[in-house]
Amino acid sequence: MKKKNIAIIGSTGSIGKTLLKIISSEKKNFNICLLTAHKDYKTLLYQAKIFNAKNLIITDHHSFKILKEKTKKLKINVYNSYEKLNKIFQNKIDYTMSSITGIDGLYPTVKIIKFTKKIAIANKESIICGWTIINKELKKNKTEFIPVDSEHFSLWYGIKGNNKNNIEKIYLTASGGPFYKLPLKNFKNVNIKNALKHPNWKMGKKISVDSATMINKIYEVIEAKNIFDIPYKKIDILVHPKSYVHAILKFNNGLIKIIAHDTTMQIPIFNTIYSNTERTITSDKLNIKLLNNLNLSKVDKKRYPITKLLKILPKEHTLFDTVIVSTNDILVELFLKKRIRFIDIEKKLLQIIKSKAFVKYKKIYPSNIKDIINLNKYVRLKVLENMYKSGHA
Repeated sequence: MKKKNIAIIGSTGSIGKTLLKIISSEKKNFNICLLTAHKDYKTLLYQAKIFNAKNLIITDHHSFKILKEKTKKLKINVYNSYEKLNKIFQNKIDYTMSSITGIDGLYPTVKIIKFTKKIAIANKESIICGWTIINKELKKNKTEFIPVDSEHFSLWYGIKGNNKNNIEKIYLTASGGPFYKLPLKNFKNVNIKNALKHPNWKMGKKISVDSATMINKIYEVIEAKNIFDIPYKKIDILVHPKSYVHAILKFNNGLIKIIAHDTTMQIPIFNTIYSNTERTITSDKLNIKLLNNLNLSKVDKKRYPITKLLKILPKEHTLFDTVIVSTNDILVELFLKKRIRFIDIEKKLLQIIKSKAFVKYKKIYPSNIKDIINLNKYVRLKVLENMYKSGHA
């Protein structure tokens, strides 16, 4: 196997760590050209030493100064900005994983595309808010793209070799989160501890809350529309508590593809960096018991009222997607700070995004990264202002 030159944007997060774990048994087959983080210089330095990475980017200024000092006697280049990518890469590398969370991941994702032959993107916000910009760069630089989210990876895998015009419907599955069976009258008493108890996945606080409200699945519908250029009317959500099936494709020739795998991100991540001929992954045996009881059901809109968003999404990719993401980010932060109740996330979100200040963005298209970043800042300020006036912030 020829040595692969790779970069991991956001290597200290769960996706980055999982990828490094996957390739750790074959370190000799990989040249880690770049690892990056925001603040966690300790983990970043540890990873650099273990995997012999020659270049590091850490964006927090204080952490940069510490890391610079700690690498003085090591043959490691440390940078504070993604503007230095042209110094790091002389030629196109084989593979990049982009896994920084939030809108902060958009800029480095777009910037690194021209330096890599293949990019796997795990950053939801980049695909939701900046897909037209990303897609333009992918085409311009002839860079292959693979989605990392288990649902979108499953769709990508299922659609490969098929004409997307032959797709009648795609179904994304949702676990239903921790409140799948909670009596509706008890939602007003939900606390942070309850919201973070995801039944199937170990995730960060923010994404766990997004899963509990089901806005995470709304995001995935937007991503699927963007990535595969499929209209919303052809995308649906099914609740599947066991998270064994990740996507279902119904073709107009009557055939149905069901893509299932164990509840682990190792499988989609593994398949973004290895081809079928290079290496196999050890996974559980076919779970016949689960297949005999998939328990698929339609979404209960009373239990997950945030799904009302699906009716007001613009058909095309506009800055309104950024409005939704930024508004939700602030509301989840306020919930995690105990400033608002869980049920207020959905109520306030639908109220705020329908305001005059934001509804106009349904007809405004993102033309560059700055548009999205500036709007994100503006929305966050406006939402905080709104919440402050109502006594929540």
